[in-house]
Amino acid sequence: MTDARPPRRQHRPAPLQPPTALPPFNGVFPADATRLGSHLGPLRHALDALPARPDRTPDQQRNAEQLLLAARSARVAFMRTHGERLHRELTDGGAQPLRLDALAATAAGLIPGLAPTRDQIAAERRFDQVDKDGHELDQGIVLWGMLRSPQAGTRILEAMLAPTPRALALLPDFSRTGTAHLGTVAVVRDNGIAHLTLNNTRCLNAEDDQLAEDLETAVDLALLDPGTRVGVLRGGVMDHARYAGRRVFCSGINLTRLYHGQISLVDFLLRRETGYLHKLVRGLRLPGADPLSPDALHEKPWVAAVDAHAIGGGMQLLLAFDHVVAEDTAQFSLPAAEEGIVPGASNFRLSKVMGPRLARQVILGGRRIHADEPQALLFCDQVVAPEQMDKAVAQAAEALDNPSVVSNRKMLNLADEPLDAFRAYIAEFALEQAKRLYSADVIANLERTWINRTRKGA
Repeated sequence: MTDARPPRRQHRPAPLQPPTALPPFNGVFPADATRLGSHLGPLRHALDALPARPDRTPDQQRNAEQLLLAARSARVAFMRTHGERLHRELTDGGAQPLRLDALAATAAGLIPGLAPTRDQIAAERRFDQVDKDGHELDQGIVLWGMLRSPQAGTRILEAMLAPTPRALALLPDFSRTGTAHLGTVAVVRDNGIAHLTLNNTRCLNAEDDQLAEDLETAVDLALLDPGTRVGVLRGGVMDHARYAGRRVFCSGINLTRLYHGQISLVDFLLRRETGYLHKLVRGLRLPGADPLSPDALHEKPWVAAVDAHAIGGGMQLLLAFDHVVAEDTAQFSLPAAEEGIVPGASNFRLSKVMGPRLARQVILGGRRIHADEPQALLFCDQVVAPEQMDKAVAQAAEALDNPSVVSNRKMLNLADEPLDAFRAYIAEFALEQAKRLYSADVIANLERTWINRTRKGA
């Protein structure tokens, strides 16, 4: 088998004494941008002179970590001061709405070294997570700096609520036929109800970059389609040996792909929170639409149907839905402490739903909730026998098929999740999750609790 890794770099002597002290930023954007670029250049040159991470000696790795820390400290200092101004520079004063991935890529071209280029991210993605230097962390710093600005952050969230080009291209055919097959997600409209089915069957509907792409497209189609009044999300029938012939809702993040460096900070972890999950809560926003026009409002009620389990990201999904139906054998968990990463916006939403004590037990202590426990009714509206699921889901969708529901859910969500509070949370999440992705304990946890278990199972 051919090794798909990039060729290992040959060791070259590093430049002597690259600058590590923070540059003297003075708060003037053009001057500070020049200082930052001049500061980051020698650090990047010294890092590039070292072997690739798997080939470094312990001393070389310590040197690399010092170089990376010096560069990141400078980026944090720059973004703390210039996050809003940077966003204006990247978006023509806010006139051009850009999604997170476009912002990160464009920032790389504006100030050399501020953010990694698309090529740098693609090259590092070919390594296992443990063998990366973590260029995504630099993306997290840049996006944190922009999101923490009330003006820039709000504009970013509004840009993320726009429909994707893929959904707009597929909409005419979906509106005509009522069906769309998107790879890991299928959408079928029946009598005004759009049924979204997760079909990532090989890994029990575990989430990854592709599922994020397909699910956001599916949510967009349901929200844009004039023939759809209510959306339903349910897991498909599995072909996995343990659950063959049974439906499974969602098994959370694909830990194997995370271990092998195939889970993206921007295209998955940030996209799911600010993209389709946020669209489930607030609906679509078309740029420049008149708020009094019927075409400006693309917000609809949503039902989630939980078969078997909702683990990690699966449980996170439920917090964005208006009505949750679960079979009485279902289980729910947020194994954040075991995995070592932050469970999306659950830390923002779960206390409101379950109360602070139980939320801490679930997130910090790994408590598992069973559908037949009283606590399950804090985030499930109905718990029924497996054979009653189809009927209960249909009845729930029918009950939400009421024009007044849309306006009332909008006002409830405005009260429960003020946009600025969500923005402030997502800003810190962008940085904190980026740091967790490249923390040594996360890799160790994955190796100990998941990868070895998977190898034994194989």
